Amino acid sequence: MSATAGQADGVRSLADRFGFEPNMVVMEMGYDDDVDEDLRDTLTERVGELVDEDTDEVVDAVLLWYRDGDGDLFEILTDALGPLADNGVVWLLTPKAGRDNHVEPSEISESAPTAGLQQTSTVNAGKDWTGARLVSPKGNKKK
Repeated sequence: MSATAGQADGVRSLADRFGFEPNMVVMEMGYDDDVDEDLRDTLTERVGELVDEDTDEVVDAVLLWYRDGDGDLFEILTDALGPLADNGVVWLLTPKAGRDNHVEPSEISESAPTAGLQQTSTVNAGKDWTGARLVSPKGNKKK
């Protein structure tokens, strides 16, 4: 049987919703003691260990934990793009509304396009976090 019970019921796991596949190289940025460890465990079960932001590897995805007060979002997104493959994705994880260090959606909608990214979807990434999927627009590939 190839589908998990959840997939058979039409319920996709968080790793499925993030589009992570086994053996993808995923870089994590912004890790701190407030991250959702259950989400991290789910994702690492799928892809293996996450690499840190000092990696020299080209990465398939970036898992970016960002809170209000973490610095300039544009600069952080630009840093995330450095090792990202042309068809890679940035998952920007921010605290949900009403949580400490919540990030206003307007900050994301202003910073992402300036960094050369567009938001394509959002996911409920756990009890306290929301994930925004950011990609380079088609035809806007890195040189």
